[in-house]
Amino acid sequence: MKATIYHNPRCSKSRETLALLEAAGAAVSVVEYLKAPPSRAELAHLYAKAGMSPRDGLRMSETGAKALRDASDDAILDAMAADPILIERPLVETEKGVRLGRPPEKVREIL
Repeated sequence: MKATIYHNPRCSKSRETLALLEAAGAAVSVVEYLKAPPSRAELAHLYAKAGMSPRDGLRMSETGAKALRDASDDAILDAMAADPILIERPLVETEKGVRLGRPPEKVREIL
């Protein structure tokens, strides 16, 4: 099985999710999204495939997210594309769907 993880190696949840994917035998493609950010269109696709709104994928603990509290989904996607630190991590995509790995065990749903 193939899996793509939008990963931040400094994040413990992201590292745990990557380890879970590897232990499950997935062929993992790692995208360090802070170095190679997904496009706005790619983010919209991932969130739609996950059945979640961009707001659900917004990393609220980041300072820049507070200004987006009442923003539209379009404004949130624009902000994430401009500043990828606002993207909650890790996002995992397989043939079966997309999940936010918080907690990491949620990705088992798409393995």
